Amino acid sequence: MHARLQGHGLYVITDGPRPDLLEVVAQALAGGVRLLQYRDKTGDTARRLAEAQAIQVLCAAHEVPLIVNDDVALALAVGAAGVHLGEDDGELLAARAVLGAQAIIGVSCYDSLERARQLVAAGADYIAFGAFFPSPTKPHARRASTELLRQSATLGVPRVAIGGITPENGGLLIDAGVEYLAVISAVFSDPDVRGAAARFAHLFTR
Repeated sequence: MHARLQGHGLYVITDGPRPDLLEVVAQALAGGVRLLQYRDKTGDTARRLAEAQAIQVLCAAHEVPLIVNDDVALALAVGAAGVHLGEDDGELLAARAVLGAQAIIGVSCYDSLERARQLVAAGADYIAFGAFFPSPTKPHARRASTELLRQSATLGVPRVAIGGITPENGGLLIDAGVEYLAVISAVFSDPDVRGAAARFAHLFTR
């Protein structure tokens, strides 16, 4: 298991572009985030580079690994801890060749245990399943079950749950064995970002 993933907790994913991005990222980190993913699907290369650089500084100050969504070159440029790859985001082995053995490479496995098995065998450091609940970010996402978390327990890497997770339903996923809860709107759409992050973090210390 990757040395920087030997734990559990809240995994937040940014919802940019937004003018207060750095401010809310700082608030989320103060609330107890354990992993942070920079996700921006726009083509504004200069802004994305500047934001990722600034977020990397914030994450380093909190000793939280920064993961970049779907952009191996950007992850390399800002010295991020790693990259997250979706179904159409490129090959894991190609990302590993660029980022090196110490990089954290996470992958989306949706509702597929077989995909998870294949990607763990290829060297994935964590696997993400979801959506577990209706998601405002991806309302038409495939749905995963808690049984999938139980079935994947033997794969030997941390598992991330994503999709419609709230402080009210997140405990069910932790009880099913998941190591990380990944959230977007439940933290970054809350008027109190730090408080929202803290509520998720407290689920892991019940």
